[in-house]
Amino acid sequence: MDQPQKEFLFKVLVIGDLGVGKTSIIKRYVHQIFSQHYRATIGVDFALKVISWDDHTVIRLQLWDIAGQERYGNMTRVYYREAVGAFVVFDVTRVSTFDTVLKWKGDLDSKVTLAGGKPVPAVLLANKADQSREGLSPQLPRLDAFCKDNGFVGWYETSAKENSNIEAAARCLVENILANEESSGTDPDPGLVLPGLNNNAKRESSGCATCFKP
Repeated sequence: MDQPQKEFLFKVLVIGDLGVGKTSIIKRYVHQIFSQHYRATIGVDFALKVISWDDHTVIRLQLWDIAGQERYGNMTRVYYREAVGAFVVFDVTRVSTFDTVLKWKGDLDSKVTLAGGKPVPAVLLANKADQSREGLSPQLPRLDAFCKDNGFVGWYETSAKENSNIEAAARCLVENILANEESSGTDPDPGLVLPGLNNNAKRESSGCATCFKP
C-alpha cells in the first residue's frame, strides 16, 4: 500500500531591522525575483512557499514579513501568534543592525513559544553578503558561538541579489520545525489544501553557513 502523503502548514516569521532585506529574501525564495526598489513594509505582508520535501511530504511555509519598526510597537504579539519558526535578519554592511539581533530574538522568545514553553527555532541570516566581499565585518563575533550561546539553530550568510544560501537556510529551519513536530506527536491535516507554487528546496553548500542539527 502506498504511503499516504503528509501535508504541513507552518507559519514562519521574517524579522529584523528596517532595510536589512527581509522582503527581498522572501521575494527571491518564493518567486525567484529580485529588485533594488522594494518599498518598506508597513505592518506585515505574507507569502506562501510550497516545498516538495520528499516523495510523501509537502510543506507549505506561510512567510510573515514583519516591518522593521514593529519591534517598537505592540503588534508583534499578534503577528507572532502560532508561529513555529523564524528568520532573524541583519545587514552585514551595517553593524547597527547586528546589534539589535538579540533584541529581536528576545522579543520573539517573550511572545511566542512551542508546547512546554520551548522557544521556536530561529535561523540567523547575515544578509547582503554580495555588498561585503571581505566577508562578515571583523567587528562581529564568531557566529557559530554567538548562535549557540543565544539559542539560534543555525546561521547563513545570504544574498537575495545573488540567491545565495536562502534555500539552504530554509531547509535548516524546516528540519528543526519538523523535529519539533515529531517530538510533539503532531499529525498534519491530510485534507489540508492551499494554493501556491510548487518549488523543490535544494541543499546548498557554503563555508559561511551552519545548521545545528535538531
